[in-house]
Amino acid sequence: MSASEGISEICADFLVEAREIVDQLGEQMVVLERAPEDRDALNTVFRGFHTIKGGAGFLDFPPMVTLCHAVEDRLDVARNGSLPLDGFAFDGAQQAIDLLADMLDCVAHGRELPAVPQALLDSMHVDGKSHAPAATTISAEDLPENLDDLDFDSLLDALHGKGALPGAAPVSEAPVPAAVAPAPSPAQVARPEPVAGGRRSPASNDAGETTVRVDVRRLDAMVNLVGELVLARNRLKTIRPRLRDEDLDRAVTSLDAATSRLQSAVMMARMQPVGRVFSRFPKLARDVARQVQKSVELEVIGAETELDRNLVEALSDPLVHLVRNAIDHGIESPEARRAAGKPEQGNVRLSAQQEGDHVLIEVRDDGAGIDPDRIRDSAIRKGLIDPEAAARLSSDECLQLIFMAGFSTKAEVSDLSGRGVGMDVVQSKIRELSGTVQIQSEVGRGTRMSIKVPLTLAILPTLLVEIDGDVYALPLVRVVEVLAHEGRGAMWIDGQSVLDLREQPTPVLDLRHWLGLDASSEGASTGVVLQAGEQRFVLLVDRVRGREEVVIKALPRTLRGLKGYAGASLIGDGRMALILDVDSLHETGVRTRRAALAG
Repeated sequence: MSASEGISEICADFLVEAREIVDQLGEQMVVLERAPEDRDALNTVFRGFHTIKGGAGFLDFPPMVTLCHAVEDRLDVARNGSLPLDGFAFDGAQQAIDLLADMLDCVAHGRELPAVPQALLDSMHVDGKSHAPAATTISAEDLPENLDDLDFDSLLDALHGKGALPGAAPVSEAPVPAAVAPAPSPAQVARPEPVAGGRRSPASNDAGETTVRVDVRRLDAMVNLVGELVLARNRLKTIRPRLRDEDLDRAVTSLDAATSRLQSAVMMARMQPVGRVFSRFPKLARDVARQVQKSVELEVIGAETELDRNLVEALSDPLVHLVRNAIDHGIESPEARRAAGKPEQGNVRLSAQQEGDHVLIEVRDDGAGIDPDRIRDSAIRKGLIDPEAAARLSSDECLQLIFMAGFSTKAEVSDLSGRGVGMDVVQSKIRELSGTVQIQSEVGRGTRMSIKVPLTLAILPTLLVEIDGDVYALPLVRVVEVLAHEGRGAMWIDGQSVLDLREQPTPVLDLRHWLGLDASSEGASTGVVLQAGEQRFVLLVDRVRGREEVVIKALPRTLRGLKGYAGASLIGDGRMALILDVDSLHETGVRTRRAALAG
C-alpha cells in the first residue's frame, strides 16, 4: 500500500470519529455551561478538542489545529483554576464547534479549509499562550502496511507518546498543577459508539470490545439481498398450497422462519440510536434561545431509541425546523411568561419511543399555543379556503391548515406564532419517509408536534387490495379496520359521499373512481378505513387479499411523479403491486369536496 493510500484511509477514519466527537461536543458544552464547576464535564470537553487536534495535526490540517489549540488553551486555564469560563468563552467554544463541523465537511469534499477568524481566536485568548502550535509531519515509512490493523489513537500514542499531541511534549514530561486532576486518558473517557461507515481495527480491540465498523455499502447490499430473499419466500408460500407436498411444506416452513430471523438481524445491524441526531439539539436550543433573548430548557428523552440509519439522518432537518419554531415562536418572552403566571424559563421536550414497528418522535413546548381561529382567518385571507368551508372546520381541522403550501408569510409570523412557515416542507419530508406528522395545541398551554415513522423503509407490511383483478398495497400502519360495504349507511354531505361509521360521518373515496375506471355493475363490496393525519376515510375496493410484507421498489418510469403512488413491489404471485400513498388519496377527497362546495 502506498503512503498516499494510507493517508487517505486514515483520513476517512479520522472524519468518522471527529464527526462523532463534534456532534457530542455541542451537547457537552451546554452541560458544562449549566455547571461550570463540573470538572468531569470540563475534562470531557477538553479531551474532545484534544483528540481532534491530534488527528488534524497528524493529517496536516493547520487551521483545524489552530482552532482546537485555541479552545484547548482556554479550557486548560479553567481546569487549573486560573481563569473560570465566562460567557465569552462559552460563546466562542460553541462557534468553534460550528467551524469545526464546516472544516470537516471541507475535508470530506476536498475543499480548502477556511481560516480561523481572529475574533474567535481573541475570545479564546489567554495571556502567555500561543495559538500557533508546532506542526508535525510523518514520513511514509512510519505507516503500517496493513491499515486494517490500525487504530488511530494508538498510532498517535506510538508517534507522540501516550495521550500526547503532535508538537507537544509527552504527558509524562508535561507539568500538571498539583491541585488539578490531569486530563483523563483515552481508556477513562467514554468513546462514541462505532457507527456504520468507518472501521474499528482488530488491533484496537480489548477484551471487552464487541463492536466493529462496517462500510454502509456492505450493509445496503445485504439489505437488498435479504429483500430479494423475502420476495422468493413469499413466492414459495403462494405456490405451496397448489403443490401439496409434505416435504416441500416443511422446507418452505423452515425457509420462512430462517428468512424472518435473517431479515430481523440485518435490519438490526442498520439501526442507530436517534441520539445521534438528538445530541445536536442542546446546542441548537442554546443558540436560538440566546439569539431571541429567551430562557429555554431543552429536555431530551428516549435518545437510545433506535431507527434505520437512513431515517435517523433524514429526520435531522425536519426536527431542526420544529425545535427552532418551538423556541423562536412557541415559547413566550420572559416578560410575557411572567405576566401569564408561568416560570420565566420555557420548556421544550424532544422525545422518542418505539411503538410496535414504528417510532414516535415528539417536539412539545409549554408556550403560547396556536389559536385555531387566527389560522382559519389567515387561510381565508390567503384564499386557501373559502369562508363557508372554513366555518365548518373544527378546531383540530383548523390546525391542520398550517401544513398547506403558502399558508404563512413573514408578515404573519407574529400573528400566528410563525408556525406555518415551512411546515408544508416538513410534512412533505416526513411523507417521503412513509411517516406522518400531526399537531395538537392549546392556547396558553403549548403545542405538540408528533412525527411517526417506520423503523425501516426497506420492507413494508401492507394490506393487499384488488380492483378488477389488479393488486394495490396499502401501508398496514394506516389501516384502521376492514368492513363489508353494500351501500348501506352511505349519504351525501356537501357534495361528498359519507359513511355513517358508528355515528361518525366518515368520508368515502371509491378507488375505482379514483383510478378512472368504469363503475362496476356489482359495486365495491369492501371498505378499508384508513388514517390520514387526524382524519379517517373509507377507501372502497373490490376485495381484500390479506397482509403481506413487500420490498419497496422505485416506481416505473411512466408513473414517477404521479400523485397517489408511493412505490411498487413484486408480490407473492409474481405480479407487480403499486403501493398507494394514503395521504394523497385523502387530499384527493378533500379537493373533490372543496370543488363541489365551490361549484
